[in-house]
Amino acid sequence: MRGKKTRGQLIVLSGPSGVGKSTVISELLHEREDIYFSVSFTTRGPRVGEADGVNYNFVTREIFEAMIAGDELLEYAQYVGNYYGTSLKLIEEKLAAGVDVLLDIEVQGAAKVRQKCPDACFIFIIPPSFEELSRRLHGRNTDGEDVIAGRLEKAREEYRQIPNYDYLVVNDKVSQAAAEIIAILTAESCRTKNRMNLVEGV
Repeated sequence: MRGKKTRGQLIVLSGPSGVGKSTVISELLHEREDIYFSVSFTTRGPRVGEADGVNYNFVTREIFEAMIAGDELLEYAQYVGNYYGTSLKLIEEKLAAGVDVLLDIEVQGAAKVRQKCPDACFIFIIPPSFEELSRRLHGRNTDGEDVIAGRLEKAREEYRQIPNYDYLVVNDKVSQAAAEIIAILTAESCRTKNRMNLVEGV
């Protein structure tokens, strides 16, 4: 039986649009129910099947800009004309309670988190190939050709940031990608600094 952690681990997950992050996260949360998934705030409208408070917290631009002004966000960024951001207060409460917190954010936001939380674990998810990413984006049937071309160009820019991440996970099979992330989290929890409470007073 593992001793209760004194502080949770902040896990940052990034990857290009279309790589299947949401599916991998669903699988991960199914396997590890002790992880808190931080639902980002956004000013973009819900897609078909998305629920407020589940996929995103959907807010107006005015509310989001008030959160920026109030310094209530760990990070925020503009992506394809919309704001995306993470609540600082909520995350801090969970980490302090010893709960691991998972963030799904793009590379801009991840860079800001890296500055504020250097102890976070940074994981980048890629498809098996760039051709496969293009195939998945076309397969969604949600975007026009020009939007897909923009997403692929954006993905190329994001790939240049991969050296800033601690781990690289390939999403070929969802269950395997989730298993790799669980293995990473197990290794992170075994770091000496995270287990010193087990040997205090020896």
